[in-house]
Amino acid sequence: MKTMISSIILASCLALPLASCSDDDAVLEQKDWSSTSYFSSTDETAQGTYYKPAVGYVGDPMPFYDPVAGDFKIMYLQDYRPNPSGTYHPIWAVSTKDAANYESLGELVSCGNINEQDAAIGTGSTIYDESSKLYYTFYTGNKYNPTASDNGQAIMYATSSDFKTWTKCKSFILKGDDYGYSKNDFRDPFLFKGDDGKYHMLVATTKNGKGTIADFISDDLKSWKDNGAFMNMMWDRFYECPDVFKMGDWWYLVYSDKTSFMRKVQYFKGRTLDELKACTANDAGIWPDDHEGFLDSRGFYAGKTARDGTNRYIWGWCPTRKGKNNTEVGASPAEPEWAGNLVAHKLIQHEDGTLTLGEVEAISNKYNKECEVEFKEQNGVTASNGTYTLSGDNAYMLMSRLGYHNKISFTVTTSNEWDKFGISLARGTKSNTDDATAFEKYYTMVVNPESDTRRKVNFEEEGDGGKGFIDGIDGYNFARPSDNVYNITIYTDNSICVMYINDAVCYTNRIYGIQKNCWSINNYGGNITVSNLKISQY
Repeated sequence: MKTMISSIILASCLALPLASCSDDDAVLEQKDWSSTSYFSSTDETAQGTYYKPAVGYVGDPMPFYDPVAGDFKIMYLQDYRPNPSGTYHPIWAVSTKDAANYESLGELVSCGNINEQDAAIGTGSTIYDESSKLYYTFYTGNKYNPTASDNGQAIMYATSSDFKTWTKCKSFILKGDDYGYSKNDFRDPFLFKGDDGKYHMLVATTKNGKGTIADFISDDLKSWKDNGAFMNMMWDRFYECPDVFKMGDWWYLVYSDKTSFMRKVQYFKGRTLDELKACTANDAGIWPDDHEGFLDSRGFYAGKTARDGTNRYIWGWCPTRKGKNNTEVGASPAEPEWAGNLVAHKLIQHEDGTLTLGEVEAISNKYNKECEVEFKEQNGVTASNGTYTLSGDNAYMLMSRLGYHNKISFTVTTSNEWDKFGISLARGTKSNTDDATAFEKYYTMVVNPESDTRRKVNFEEEGDGGKGFIDGIDGYNFARPSDNVYNITIYTDNSICVMYINDAVCYTNRIYGIQKNCWSINNYGGNITVSNLKISQY
């Protein structure tokens, strides 16, 4: 039986008579905000925290810390829908000082014409040459309808003295088959300066049909020499968008696995560069478990990093979904669409060298308008001094409607090692359809006990009409906290949803319909307590 806990309407939330305090900037809608009915809601045209331009979408970010301007420049492949035939994905860019607020720099490197090597542009990276005072951006040139004699992909570059006007070097083209690598899979150049004082350019490619990351070296960024394989890829995988850096005493390779059943940002680690390179150097194909890790879910891809001298951040894109279908999240044929929103996290390094992703301080500070929590319904809940105990299967507490930009934080303490709980969004009492017989559906991030020591975040479609566990979505595995305490923070920006748990979990997702709808915390057997519940917005 559902009973009402309380209904608290804040004076600060009365700026808009028919909306919660979450919607100060939203268009007024003549709807009953006090109900729990599902509202069909759409994203804002442009988004600022998890950036999306007003036109198009963000693909494959290429972050770079600009030592001259003292800010981050994040180049990206601009995805129009539809894209022009044959010539697409010009390089656009934004700048930011804090990974939370962005300024558009517009289009910087245009596509070539339909007959040129860079008719379509692919991922690359930027480096600043102090001697020439020039920025170099190396990128992938994709040939339109390549013949057998053409190179489907090749490496090219452009330079700029001011990061505004860029000039392509028409005389430079690095082709894989000149060095025994693939003609058509030769992409994603990444530049860094090694301990040997030379510039290194890593290229994701294949050789003799096997994936490899090729290493080219240079003294001047103009003439390059093949330095052999930086790392061979295991099994039939392909490591896209490689990114190498040193953090503390460890070297890392961050990459994105394009394999359809995986599609995640991952990393290898080593105490030396040689140890890093050797992570996959075994004929048996044994995965180096003590030297690898996963950084996020399938909702975060093509992640690459940059450091400002204090913090290292990672930027990737969260894909949109066909037909705004929240269940189009898994492997083929339910792959999400290419490109979406720019998402940033802070890299957290642990004592053993492992990496996790954490909150960006400036994003947290941005959500500075605190709202009181309004409870709408509850089942199996007892309350005492701001602490709520949820007991038994199907215990939940339903909270009032969210706005476009929400920060939700709370602490869950489980009573034993097998308690299961979840956080549901886009929740109401009917589906967003004109069919009066349609069943309720909502979307839940479930913290599921895999064993007495391991937990896994799953994404599920719940409700009477929900399919439950969504096939193909690979969740995030992590160690159960020894004290059974889960400090949870969730940020939403329109349909983008990012959840952090302790310093162990980062789970990026896209859930359409978050804004203007209710949300809940759920228990699935046993007992959990919820405390320190706060909501803030901007």
